[in-house]
Amino acid sequence: RGPTPEEEKMASATSTPGSLGPAGGPRPNTPNGGMDELLPLVIQLTNAEQREVVLLELSKKRESFADLAPILWHSTGTVAALLQEIVSIYPLLTPPTLTAHASNRVCNALALLQCVASHSDTRQPFLAAQIPLYLYPFLNTQSKSRPFEYLRLTSLGVIGALVKVDDAEVISFLLSTEIIPLCLRIMETGSELSKTVATFIVQKILLEETGLNYVCATAERFYAVSTVLANMVQLLKLHPSVRLLKHVVRCYLRLADHPRARDALKTCLPNSLRDNTFGPHLHNDPTVQKWLSQLLGIVGAGTVEEGNGNANM
Repeated sequence: RGPTPEEEKMASATSTPGSLGPAGGPRPNTPNGGMDELLPLVIQLTNAEQREVVLLELSKKRESFADLAPILWHSTGTVAALLQEIVSIYPLLTPPTLTAHASNRVCNALALLQCVASHSDTRQPFLAAQIPLYLYPFLNTQSKSRPFEYLRLTSLGVIGALVKVDDAEVISFLLSTEIIPLCLRIMETGSELSKTVATFIVQKILLEETGLNYVCATAERFYAVSTVLANMVQLLKLHPSVRLLKHVVRCYLRLADHPRARDALKTCLPNSLRDNTFGPHLHNDPTVQKWLSQLLGIVGAGTVEEGNGNANM
């Protein structure tokens, strides 16, 4: 089965630029920003009996309320109610017994947290409260059933919303956690959409100087990232996806900015990126063509006997 429209929206919202307002959605034309409708819904989140219906309603309309994030954050008991929704799912993770209904419900709560993560007024307190850590058990699941895949994708969407805005504090926070290993595993085993968002997150971490230095600080870290990227390239030969390849190439290009990583990539960059294997798929995407050309200009275009590059780090 292919991705649902909601899953497509989740991936595109995090991995591509958009014309969204400060809370992740366009500002409505109503004089008071829809406040008359919004406030009663937010208040009802703290009522356990009403919460499921309100979560669905707010998640559907979240792009209509420009001030949703600060109102969610500053309303008494609201964030606690959202966290309650998250931790109530933990017992269903191992053994994997998550149902589609339970997955949809918690994903509606996660969609509201994504609004909070996206908003400039609430991003820093969101990090200070270490709320992303509540999502890591979801990212650590391995079941390939649709409820789990949707749960991982929506959780990645929250992290993707954090890194989408270039903020060194966000990257520093994420580097202090296990986000890179979690993303690397999803990059290898997830659905195409989850792989795309996970690779986007790693890309944004690498684009920050502290992130690049972190990954290239030891041979083991570089090897972990470069091996996953190489495995993805092998799979992309069989199942091409320009959207995913774009982020993979950008990760490689950023790694090539680091002297030791650049030397390692001269031997460990997959030959299929050097020999025009993906050329027929890229003729409509000049950005990826440009990045790949820049990458090959740095590490060399000729095919080589591929190594792991670890010795050069």
